[in-house]
Amino acid sequence: MTRNRLSRQTEVRNLTVSENWLFQLLEGVKSGELSSYDAMKELSILPYEDLVCAKIDHHRNLRTGFPEVIWGRGKAIEQLVTIAEHLAARSDRVLITHASEEAYLAVQQKIQDATYNPMARAIVVNRTKGAVARPGIVVSTGGTADIPVAEEAVITAELMGNNVGRVYDVGVAGIHRLLDNLPQLREARVVIAVAGMEGALPSVIGGLVSAPVIAVPTSVGYGANFGGLAPLLTMLNSCAPGVAVVNIDNGFGAGYLAGLINRQ
Repeated sequence: MTRNRLSRQTEVRNLTVSENWLFQLLEGVKSGELSSYDAMKELSILPYEDLVCAKIDHHRNLRTGFPEVIWGRGKAIEQLVTIAEHLAARSDRVLITHASEEAYLAVQQKIQDATYNPMARAIVVNRTKGAVARPGIVVSTGGTADIPVAEEAVITAELMGNNVGRVYDVGVAGIHRLLDNLPQLREARVVIAVAGMEGALPSVIGGLVSAPVIAVPTSVGYGANFGGLAPLLTMLNSCAPGVAVVNIDNGFGAGYLAGLINRQ
């Protein structure tokens, strides 16, 4: 192949980078519908696409079954728009966490089907609407102030193809509220427990259900909460077996881990 042929511009098909995409690509070359050169152009975005401000890991969906997720806070809006636009061109799902409404409005101008959840501060593109959602995940919170972190977990797990139940404001200060919802928690294959203050909720749930519990400490609380450090230490020291802990306010991490567990 000559240098001139390599440098000429061709249109790259707008396809999701997935196992099905790779299969169609190979079949296209085999049947003669796609030239080797055009196939090379499509494969050129693997393992990543270099945008200078970011290197988009389009290959991640092939490796892990879920595309790269964009952390919104700290990035310029122009950078977010560029990254999201290029990711959406090769993925049927896009998730931007910790995003402002201003960022969403800018993204939505380029990606028409983008939606925004102000509670979770998340921008979402989901083009897998026809897929059947798997039941099995329940997200619980100690209080109402923990819901933003919980909703980030919900959105993440839903984007991974799960039907997620919610049991909110069932903290240990009124444990009868938790016990009233125990049947729903016991039906789950994995429970996410989000709590601030002293962070006792995951331990209590862990002693009542047979499913694994993913504990999420939040920064909700007065001074001695230390921005979520107090509930983090409580959860790490849980005497209930089957409790795993993610980072402070990390709803995304909890939702992703729950999605992995529930798809096994």
